[in-house]
Amino acid sequence: MRIAVPKEIMAGERRVAATPDTVKKYRKLGHEVYVEAGAGAGIFVTDDAYREAGALVTRNVEEMLAAADLILKVKQPMLNATAGKHEVDMMSTGAMLVTFLHPASPESHDMVRKLRDRGITSFTMDGIPRITRAQAMDALTSMSTCTGYRAVLDAARHLPRFMPMIGTAIGTTKPAEVLVIGAGVVGLQALATAKRLGAVIHAWDIRAAARKDAASLGAKDAGFAIPETLAVGKGGYALELPPSWLAREREALAPLISRVDVVICSALVPGAVAPMLVTHDMVRSMRPGSVIVDVSIDQGGNCEVTQAGAYIVLYNVTVSGIQNIPGRMPEHATWLYAENLYRYVENLLKHGGVVDLSDEVVANTLVTRDRKIHYKPALDAMREAG
Repeated sequence: MRIAVPKEIMAGERRVAATPDTVKKYRKLGHEVYVEAGAGAGIFVTDDAYREAGALVTRNVEEMLAAADLILKVKQPMLNATAGKHEVDMMSTGAMLVTFLHPASPESHDMVRKLRDRGITSFTMDGIPRITRAQAMDALTSMSTCTGYRAVLDAARHLPRFMPMIGTAIGTTKPAEVLVIGAGVVGLQALATAKRLGAVIHAWDIRAAARKDAASLGAKDAGFAIPETLAVGKGGYALELPPSWLAREREALAPLISRVDVVICSALVPGAVAPMLVTHDMVRSMRPGSVIVDVSIDQGGNCEVTQAGAYIVLYNVTVSGIQNIPGRMPEHATWLYAENLYRYVENLLKHGGVVDLSDEVVANTLVTRDRKIHYKPALDAMREAG
């Protein structure tokens, strides 16, 4: 099989879908690997390093994608300004694509339809189920670890105050108060990082087990009690709340948000649009100089005012909607993602080029095939969007 690894073109994205080490592994499985020239520049890996690993390096991305049986990417396909074509339009009908598609996000709907209409069989790495045999493929967890760490550093950079308590000759500053909404992998890493930086940490989650994990890190205000049957789904992930419960959650959150310095928004429902938890009025209630980092923006965002891909200042509060946060610490993020992706592809191709839809991992990650959209959360989101 011909595997193509293009250079990522999203702004600020420095990761790459394969390292020289994983290229060697694909070659051992008998596949040809083509890498676009310069794809590894963001992680300080040269084209020669890919050649030495057995890859064929090419500058013509259009020809490479057109000839590929399987395309491996980090982020969703988009317009390639250099080639003057959308990446999907450069792929051949019948090819397979594996990447983070975020198919339920409103921003992704047109792209998913384009994949469907082009006849591409696509899989999303954010759909991998939380089962034991898929742990080594779980790129969402790997990238969430990077995101939680980096989000707090981003918040500290914008905060006009010290994060820790600082003693000086003229007095002592108070530590910043950091609230993390969503105590999953992202949230727990964010809490741990904020604690290392000396902040007072607060956590919020609808799941009892997640609140317990957050409390073990020293977090206060560990959440919102709700019947477990409404809060927790398969694999321990959060469920999408009914509107009435979501309204109660917002009401309970409001007083806490008004008194903290930093809010890290990381509440996600796998494969679905992120719940809107921080309203316009909540942002207005925050202290001037406060910071919100909405890391759930790839799935629509938890904050009502967040703008995808941008920093904005509203009511003297900085709101970050910067996307692909792991791409801003590309070396370790690439190492993790490339290894996860290799294990996913190894499972995907275990029967050669025949896709085994009875495989739980494959079935949960399939987005488009045979000119149809198969990913239920994306279909549901598209129907709601009209």
